[in-house]
Amino acid sequence: MPLTRPAAKSAHASTRESRALHKGQQTKAAIVDAALGLAAHAGLEGLSIGALADATGMSKSGVFAHFGSREELQISVVREYHHRFEQEVFYPAMQQERGLARLRALFDNWMQRTSTELDSGCIYIGGAVEFDDRPGPVRDALVDSVRIWLAAVRRAIVQCCESGQLRAGTNADQMLFEIHGLILALHYEARFLRTPGSIARAHTGFDNILARYGA
Repeated sequence: MPLTRPAAKSAHASTRESRALHKGQQTKAAIVDAALGLAAHAGLEGLSIGALADATGMSKSGVFAHFGSREELQISVVREYHHRFEQEVFYPAMQQERGLARLRALFDNWMQRTSTELDSGCIYIGGAVEFDDRPGPVRDALVDSVRIWLAAVRRAIVQCCESGQLRAGTNADQMLFEIHGLILALHYEARFLRTPGSIARAHTGFDNILARYGA
């Protein structure tokens, strides 16, 4: 009998620890969510422990305890942004058949995401401006995320070539460069210059690219 009592206590303690861990994860997720909102408007450099404490109703020490440094907070925001980007842009496009249908879905979803960010800001684009010449872990996290995404688009282009939907000899890197350029131009024209019709022009630009490279 005495042998069973410590086991019962241990199980109870384990349950408490699991609940505490879950609560800690929820709190950290809520902080990152608030940080994403702040970073969209003020940039990654605009993030501060104090601002997040105000936004979440927590103490500065409480926020700091979940990250340990401002840099780690910024990296967590980049990773969460990348995760949401994948959920909204990449994975839905993967439901389409390989080839032009999937490539077009990737671009359309990318355009939709960019369009919704015109009033706030894209962490990939804004982060490139903030960290283009500042080496370090935050820049590395941004670069890795963007490269992963561009590699996915390039892979879709290559699959179009393999299926014969783009002409033989198509330079995947060049085509990717031109497609990426449409998104960057859209962000600049629509967000910075407020040029009417920018979204429609980006769609037309994509159609023109497909026409030029089409089989």
